[in-house]
Amino acid sequence: MSSQKLVRLMDIQDILKKNGISDLEKLHKAYVYAAQKYRGQQRKSGEPYLSHPLNVAYILAEMNMDLDTVIGGILHDTLEDTDATYEELAEMFGEDIAFIVDGVSKIGKIKFKSSEEKQAENFRKMLISMSKDVRVIVIKHADRLHNMRTIDHLDEEKRKRVAKETLEIYAPLAHRLGIAWIKWEMEDMCFRVLNPEMYYDIYNKVKLKRSERESYLNEIISILKSHMKEEKIDAEIFGRPKHFYSIYNKMVKKKSSFNEIYDLLALRILVNSVPECYAVLGLIHSLWKPIQGRFKDYIAMPKSNMYQSLHTTVIGPKGMTVEFQIRTHRMNRIAEEGIAAHWKYKEGKPFDPKENKSFVWLRQLLDQKELKRPQDLVDALKEDILPAQIYLFTPAGDVVELPRGSTPIDFAYNIHSEVGNTCVGAKVNGRMVPLRYKLRSGEKVEVLTSSNQEPRRDWLNFVKTNRAKTRIRSFLRKKEQDRAIQIGHDLLEKEFKNNDLKLKDIVSNSKDLEKILNKFNLSDEEDIYKNIGFGRLSAKQVLHLFVAADEKEEDVISKPSPKKGEPFKIEGVDNVMVKVAKCCNPLPGDDVKGYVSRGRGVIVHKADCKNLENIALDDDRVIDVVWDSSQKYKMVVRLYTVTEDRPGMINELTTIMNNLGVNIVEMSAKSSGDTKAKQSYHIEVSSKDQLQKVKDKIKSIKGVYSVVTR
Repeated sequence: MSSQKLVRLMDIQDILKKNGISDLEKLHKAYVYAAQKYRGQQRKSGEPYLSHPLNVAYILAEMNMDLDTVIGGILHDTLEDTDATYEELAEMFGEDIAFIVDGVSKIGKIKFKSSEEKQAENFRKMLISMSKDVRVIVIKHADRLHNMRTIDHLDEEKRKRVAKETLEIYAPLAHRLGIAWIKWEMEDMCFRVLNPEMYYDIYNKVKLKRSERESYLNEIISILKSHMKEEKIDAEIFGRPKHFYSIYNKMVKKKSSFNEIYDLLALRILVNSVPECYAVLGLIHSLWKPIQGRFKDYIAMPKSNMYQSLHTTVIGPKGMTVEFQIRTHRMNRIAEEGIAAHWKYKEGKPFDPKENKSFVWLRQLLDQKELKRPQDLVDALKEDILPAQIYLFTPAGDVVELPRGSTPIDFAYNIHSEVGNTCVGAKVNGRMVPLRYKLRSGEKVEVLTSSNQEPRRDWLNFVKTNRAKTRIRSFLRKKEQDRAIQIGHDLLEKEFKNNDLKLKDIVSNSKDLEKILNKFNLSDEEDIYKNIGFGRLSAKQVLHLFVAADEKEEDVISKPSPKKGEPFKIEGVDNVMVKVAKCCNPLPGDDVKGYVSRGRGVIVHKADCKNLENIALDDDRVIDVVWDSSQKYKMVVRLYTVTEDRPGMINELTTIMNNLGVNIVEMSAKSSGDTKAKQSYHIEVSSKDQLQKVKDKIKSIKGVYSVVTR
């Protein structure tokens, strides 16, 4: 997998000449420049570093990209890894190439799991660069593809991190750009790194079945060619290779064996015109029985990445299932090459993605002003842009594209925020459906609205798109803030009235208002009420700026003292009650966040807790919390096991816990009557590492079927 062809400058030149590019002086100039800049640098494999940019440029030339893109491939690491400057690149190779190289460098700095604000800004810059010149992301894909081809030279931890990022971000984005072959190759290479055992199992099984499959496909092709000859249709027919990751995904999704998935045979038919596509479809359906629900017409309704084809599945000879893809030669080029096949120039400038309907998703993503938090943009990309899509119709016949699993509420918010906010129901193909209904491709959706409706918190539990979640949270946050402002105002007004003062007189006096704002570091009058309403500030604290405090009164919010041995540190907060969230039960070692609740102090959740994401509508109420490593603290965890029902099993389980220093607070066990037994334990652990050791040890016992915690 890691052995790579040695690429030379002349190899790139040969491909470019075949592609009709003859003036290669600038390419040679870029090669010399890169060779000087990379002199003395080596890759992890021990090869000269120059071998990498040459391979990237070679991939881009194979993709039939223009000369500037190929040169951008040679220079793509110069700004990041050498002393080259933007100004120098612009002067030597032109502003276009400098912009592309700078864009690729920015993407290289993005850590897709980072929680720092600057990473979100880098990510936004990457998307903006891509929206201005899509060649930026094409070069980055070629760069990542070559890095994946040589990934075996990295250590295991880095291999898995790079493969995971590639599988989650770059492969789906390649699909969005319509570059199918890059997507398939990336997926298979990531699969090999992340799950080598399953990869090689499928790889070996595919090898064993190859000859019988080829024999059967040849029989199908022979029958088809004979009938096409009679109809005077000139067609190219060939078997479509199955990709290992695709096979694995179908096995997992359909809970089927390799043989059940792999027996689905696939053929591709290329013809010269659209009418011939439909003629071939009719011919296939006359020869073999089509399977209901398995026909898709992507010619009449193309995918957003420009993909067009007819798909149908039939019961072929000997009862075997055969899938056909029927398309023109031009459609096939677009399906394989994607955006590269559409490369065109207008008055010397590369095509503008803003003018191309296949980039609607990119414009929508950049238009979401609410995506301010560092991870929000990445989440939006993963949740709204990269998953498999469905295609729906409005009552007017317009096509709406959404991620699979979307609901009528997602559809409503895709139309307009106000339509989503006032959605009370929906009709799908003329019949009423619940708001939780999972929409399917081809359905016509009519949204029903009411001026009395408003978003509900439980919608967050089932909507699919980040766009809908963001709009719902935004509405609920505003509503909650308005309520807190009103509560804060009423509390402060009452406190002042009890002391013969008028709140209106105080806040209308600029000096008095400034006194409050400066003391508590607040921005305006509303901020005072909001902080009181949310419990971050007491009305008495504000009052005591104007009335001397009674010696018996405390000038702080009345809050319970922390429990002895509380395991958390909260910077800038004292004397506050802290509780552990029951929904996620964080343990020492977990990344945690605190949520300032009304009247219940700070509730500590795991940082990635879904409940925290849904309830924390106001970012100001989410605070940083760290574990206090100076204290030894034990927390109760519920541990559930399913085991073989045999004598001595419970003794083995409890012995392991005892040996690892775990105290069992409570336990129960019962036989399920099918040679299995279920046990429940409430155990005290000091960290997530200790809990993991307990689970690993228990799993190693013969006859243990499952170990889960809650």
